[in-house]
Amino acid sequence: MKFVKTDVLEIGYLEVGPPNGEPVILLHGFPYDAHAYDQVMSSLSARGFRCLAPFLRGYGPTRFLSDQTFRSGQQGALAADLLAFMDAMAIPTSLLGGYDWGGRAASIVAALWPERVKGLVSCGRLYNIQSISNALRSAPPEEEQKLWYVYYLNTERGRVGLLENRRAFCRHIWSTWSPTWRFDTATYERTLASFDNPDFVAVVCHSYRHRLGGVPGDPLYERIEALAADRPKIAVPTIVLQGNDDTLNPPLLSDTDRGQYTAAFERRIVCGVGHNVPQEDPEAFTAALLAL
Repeated sequence: MKFVKTDVLEIGYLEVGPPNGEPVILLHGFPYDAHAYDQVMSSLSARGFRCLAPFLRGYGPTRFLSDQTFRSGQQGALAADLLAFMDAMAIPTSLLGGYDWGGRAASIVAALWPERVKGLVSCGRLYNIQSISNALRSAPPEEEQKLWYVYYLNTERGRVGLLENRRAFCRHIWSTWSPTWRFDTATYERTLASFDNPDFVAVVCHSYRHRLGGVPGDPLYERIEALAADRPKIAVPTIVLQGNDDTLNPPLLSDTDRGQYTAAFERRIVCGVGHNVPQEDPEAFTAALLAL
C-alpha cells in the first residue's frame, strides 16, 4: 500500500511493476475496491507495465484531508480525483482501465482530456458517462427493477440500511450482478474492509442521490458536470468489455452509442462473466489493455 496527496484527498493505492514502466491506472467500481485488479496487475507487471490501482474516495485507506470537504460521490468528483492522482504521481499520459464508477471516471477524463489518455478499457455500459439532466426520464419496468438499490439509497431507510448492513448489502450486490461468479469468502473479506471507510456511506448515498437529481453536487465540480452533460465524444482508442452474465447492464444486440467514439473502437462480450469483469476474467481485461 502506498499513499499520495492531492488538494482534496490522501489516496491509498496499490502499485506493481517497474517504476519506469508504461503506466496503467486501474479504477474500481461500487461496491468493490482496488483488489479487483490483483491478477490483472500481476499479469501486466510481468510484461513491464507500471500498474497503479487507487482506492476511490470513500473506500479503503483513502481519506479526505479536511472534515469540511463535501463528501461527494458524483461522477465529476471521481474524474477530478483521477486527474489529481495523475498530476500528483507526475504521470502525463496513461492507459486507463475501469468499470462501474471507475469506468465512468476514466471515460470522462478520456473524453475531456484526451491528451492525458493513451487508451481506455471500460466495462458495462457502452457509453458510461451519465446524463444527469435526463435522470428523471423513465425506463421500462424491467429496467427500473434493476435499479432498486439506487432508489433504496435515495431514502433515509436506505442510508441506515447501508450503514448497519453493509456486509450483507454489498455481498448481495456481488451475487446478483454476477450470478455465475463463484467468489470465495476470503475474496469478499479482502474487499469488505474497504467499506469500513468512515466516508463510505456518505459518498455512496450522495452518488446515487445526485445522479437522480435529488441533491446538489459539489460546486467544485460544476464545470466537469456541465461538460459531461453534453455527452462528449471519446477520441482515444477504446475497448468496451461487457459481461454476458451481467444482470445490471446486460449487453445489447447492437452497438448502441457506438457514435460516441471517434477513434478506434471495439466492443467485446465476455462469456461467463458478470459485472466485475477484471476480477472475474482478468485474462480478458488484460488482453484488452494489451490490444490498445
